[in-house]
Amino acid sequence: MSGHSKWSNIKNRKGKQDALKGKIFTKLARAITVSVREGGSDAGYNSSLATAIEKAKAQNMPNDNIDRAVKAGLAAASGENFETITYEGYGPSGTAFMVQCLTDNKNRTAADVRHYFSKYNGNLGTTGCVGYLFDRNGVISIDLDDKIDEEELMMAALEAGAEDFEVEEDNYEITTAPEDFIQVLNGLKEAGYNDIKGDIMYIPQTYVKVEDEDAIKNLEKMIDAMEDNDDVQEVYHNWDMPEEEEEE
Repeated sequence: MSGHSKWSNIKNRKGKQDALKGKIFTKLARAITVSVREGGSDAGYNSSLATAIEKAKAQNMPNDNIDRAVKAGLAAASGENFETITYEGYGPSGTAFMVQCLTDNKNRTAADVRHYFSKYNGNLGTTGCVGYLFDRNGVISIDLDDKIDEEELMMAALEAGAEDFEVEEDNYEITTAPEDFIQVLNGLKEAGYNDIKGDIMYIPQTYVKVEDEDAIKNLEKMIDAMEDNDDVQEVYHNWDMPEEEEEE
């Protein structure tokens, strides 16, 4: 994975998202609300909620929006049942996709995701068909800063339970086991590192270069269509996106 910043490759490619903040915030609020409904409003005991809040903060979601989503979870009707489902499939040129959804109607969502794969020359697969090509990890990103002592940060991360520490072009990246993500994140905050972002992600073990122009267009359209669906929370893939596409 040399040369691939986990955080940048997955998160920073969504340059167009400034125009989609309303839709993104709606998805983030849904995740927070469902987490509260299922596990309570105390993020100290509800790791799912803590992760959802960190994801919201990483997207600069205002605290007022987060608070409203928590209150909505406390007041939500018990008859509303959401579930998390991850669909696996193949995109153009042999690319692999993990599509993480939060839905109250899995039949509708499955049909939508299947349609996106089929329309753009891909194929919805069965559970496990591409999952082995990804590692599920917590990833914490801290921007490079002359005021940060690299060795001190690395030691703080490892002492908090991190598995790996890397220095990328623009940021420090700390990798954790999914179950240790909140512990490491809180440990770093307690050590004084507050300007940090984090999430639990599916990280590709290797990346696939795509040269065919038609395949590239189909990949772009398929990702856009999936991310535009209200039920889709995250789209993970192993396409080695060109720099200009990541920065749009």
